Amino acid sequence: MGWLSMATRKELTAAVGARYRSSDRAKKAQILDEFVEITGFHRKHAMRLLRGQEDVRPSRRARRRVYNEAEHNAIALLWEASDRICGKRLKALMPALIEAMERHGHLDLAPEIRGKLLAMSAATIDRALARVREGLGRKRRRRTTHALRRSIPIRTSADWNDPAPGFVEADLVAHSGPSARGSYIQTLVLTDIATGWTECAPLIVREQTLLSTVLTELRKQLPFALLGLDTDNDTVFMNETLKAYCEAANIVFTRCRPYRKNDQAFVEQKNGAVVRRMVGYRRFEGLEAATLLAELYRSARLFVNFFQPSFKLIAKQRDGARVRKTYSAPATPHQRVAADARTLDPVRVRLQEIYAHLDPVALLRDIRAAQERLAALADSQPTSDPAMASQPIDLFLASLRTAWKDGAMRPTDRPIMKAKRGRRRPDPLIRATPDLRKWFEAEPWRTGSELLSRLQVEYPGAYPNKLLRTLQRRLKSWRSEQANALLFAPSGKMPPGHEVTTPQ
Repeated sequence: MGWLSMATRKELTAAVGARYRSSDRAKKAQILDEFVEITGFHRKHAMRLLRGQEDVRPSRRARRRVYNEAEHNAIALLWEASDRICGKRLKALMPALIEAMERHGHLDLAPEIRGKLLAMSAATIDRALARVREGLGRKRRRRTTHALRRSIPIRTSADWNDPAPGFVEADLVAHSGPSARGSYIQTLVLTDIATGWTECAPLIVREQTLLSTVLTELRKQLPFALLGLDTDNDTVFMNETLKAYCEAANIVFTRCRPYRKNDQAFVEQKNGAVVRRMVGYRRFEGLEAATLLAELYRSARLFVNFFQPSFKLIAKQRDGARVRKTYSAPATPHQRVAADARTLDPVRVRLQEIYAHLDPVALLRDIRAAQERLAALADSQPTSDPAMASQPIDLFLASLRTAWKDGAMRPTDRPIMKAKRGRRRPDPLIRATPDLRKWFEAEPWRTGSELLSRLQVEYPGAYPNKLLRTLQRRLKSWRSEQANALLFAPSGKMPPGHEVTTPQ
């Protein structure tokens, strides 16, 4: 017999039950055999159903509590020290993070608590952090010649085919705030395709020679040689200067298709997960802001590449309209570089030496200090604590234990302070306002055109016709005031000039 839905089984039980209860012993056995064959129920269970009896089951015992307050407090501290990443990423990071914090004396866990934390699943971590997260609050240029564009080959997202470490995507993130006018700082982002290793650097201006200079400095920080550079079709990339630079350095220079941001999915993801998450959406301009951004990125590159696990898409399968994606287990860029068979042994040794001396809590403290100064600079406010970078590590670590109670911790996540905009120009009717108000109160039915004509007679040559719209808005405001006064006047009282008189 094929599979039956629960609704069908209930209907069948109701239909057969009445016949079963009114039959003799031999007939009941035959009906029961047929019912069990059709439904697949156990014989005893089927007998209870056909008799109309409830299926009595023992009540479920409450599960023994595994994780207590100590584990919850520890997981909240580790979550803060990881810069509040999700449970799946925190699960992958936890062994390395606990080891690093214990090595620097920031954490001292009992063996049983340490074992429980490492045994936690990603879902359990998210459930344990649920109460912590509840209180958290949760924005035409010169065209390049066609000949130059055609000389740079196009590479799509499907053309990478598991490249070796060293093939990167590059993009610019604009720190223009709500307005793109004037000059502002941009961040150059490089993301390695194979490992997810990310490097960031500020550009004071959009200039191709400056970009080549900054790219040279970023190449020194990469743990592998730069083999390929894939960019979008921005003119700061599509130029002879950068093309000649790549040819001289033996770097494969490619570009994505125009207006296809998915072709650069690797770096576009890091634009949000790293740059916007660290810097926010404020406007930054000038040398001081660029210096602070460079200071922030010096700490952020170590924190992101050594202590921020991320997923990586392995395969994608389409089944009709549904797309099934398979991801690798979360791993940090450092772990992916070390695990890649194409990585040289000296590189692995050098990265391990750097990792052994890194303190994630100290890096996070430096990141918060730089973010505080950046936000204060962008909002034109004095820095609340100029010496925050020298804050003792013990005090900063203690603040992480209760940081979730204060909501958002990143200073760059605070609402942008906007200056209150005043009147853009002087009031053109300021001299005539008393007369206009007196005329309006005497004859409130007069239109804006009639009042402007009278004003031009009283003040020849002072008030042109273009002020009609301004005068109409002024009349609209006054009429609203009069309407409110009429509706909300105290009982028995009327505004002056609006008393009701009884005709004689």
